[in-house]
Amino acid sequence: MNEPPIDLDKHRGIAAQKATDIRRVLADVEANAKLLRDQQAVIEDQILSAPAATWAEAAAKARYLLNLYAASLAPTDTHHRDLIAAIVADFARLSASAGSDN
Repeated sequence: MNEPPIDLDKHRGIAAQKATDIRRVLADVEANAKLLRDQQAVIEDQILSAPAATWAEAAAKARYLLNLYAASLAPTDTHHRDLIAAIVADFARLSASAGSDN
């Protein structure tokens, strides 16, 4: 039996092929979303497991939380997005200057 496999998609109509493609994409999106949720849970468990030992660690934790908050904002909420960007820039600037003080 050395016959090539039959491509069943060729024997179905365009609508059925598109429906199958959509189901496949949705399944991929759901799998990726579950993976991201699992990774997020691991990160959050690590954040909760111990207090920050340095200001840089505390800033990293705050930056993570601010990014979560920013992701939930409406695209039109530019005021809060600008506030978050300013705070994250402050963290980066202060972390860099703290590193040069050592």
